[in-house]
Amino acid sequence: MSLIELISGVEAHEKVLTVVNADPEAVDSLREHFSDRNISVKSGTLDGSPQSFVVLSRDGEFVTAAGVDEILGLSSSTEPGFETETYRPILDHLDETMFTSYSIGKMVAASREIEDRAFRIGRGQLHSGFQTLSVLAGEVPTYNRIGSRDGLDVHAYAAPEGDVPDHDGFTIHVERAPEIRNTWFVAYDGAGIDQNKCALLAEEREPRQFYGFWSYDPSTVDYIISHLTTSYGFVETDGGDSSDPSDLLKK
Repeated sequence: MSLIELISGVEAHEKVLTVVNADPEAVDSLREHFSDRNISVKSGTLDGSPQSFVVLSRDGEFVTAAGVDEILGLSSSTEPGFETETYRPILDHLDETMFTSYSIGKMVAASREIEDRAFRIGRGQLHSGFQTLSVLAGEVPTYNRIGSRDGLDVHAYAAPEGDVPDHDGFTIHVERAPEIRNTWFVAYDGAGIDQNKCALLAEEREPRQFYGFWSYDPSTVDYIISHLTTSYGFVETDGGDSSDPSDLLKK
């Protein structure tokens, strides 16, 4: 299953967010908050519970619940926090819900949370797709910084449009596959710890508009990374050269 097929599989499952015991203004705020997500927002009441909360269901089955304030209080910062304690993520825990039309700014903001987590932990593998080398060139300073963590193995994927940028501390895979050209992804393996695993995956269906999802589900994250390493990995010869050096630039 390709990355684009994985996106389509998530898209096929309907999700409903039921807002319980909340005032109409809060319901309207949540509808606006999720206006670019493939999700239906409804209101409901529960006797005997004074607190307001939201319940997410998929295909009629319970997925998760959260407080209204928790959802509405998410930050939209696009600056990487890395070692800054004040960094706040913009990805909510309603994972594997399709977003429908994310701009470049929102995609960068969503990517930063995963990059920040990988940097903070400083171990494991981070795999990021930039579509083209020309896009990757603008992110080299950030990825040089992330790749400076000795225990973190960082891989960047891009189609051969533009020059290969000078870089240090991470591996660039130059690939011609359509899914590399048409998707934006960031996947972190959590250094082997399931609770730390996370991924963002989106397809550019309209010019600079992205449709996809994020996930904290370990099996989904593992699948994305396995697909990347299996499809675009390499085997070194005894001489240390890659089997196809035109498609890989090592650290």
